[in-house]
Amino acid sequence: MKARVKELGIKNVRINSAGCLDRCESGPVIVIYPEGIWYKITSTEDVDAVLQSHLIEGGRALHLRLPAKAS
Repeated sequence: MKARVKELGIKNVRINSAGCLDRCESGPVIVIYPEGIWYKITSTEDVDAVLQSHLIEGGRALHLRLPAKAS
């Protein structure tokens, strides 16, 4: 994801590696802050979909979105 963000020239984004973020049962996930939007990511196509929809277009990749994590 870091490499793809750089390739696309997306600015003002920080990507950190983490554990399962208390959502291990969901498989690989990402969360985008400050919105707190969660996505399930299983392929490079999913990465591209989130980057395009969420970061470039300002929308959401609804087909990959997970419900907000309960507090």
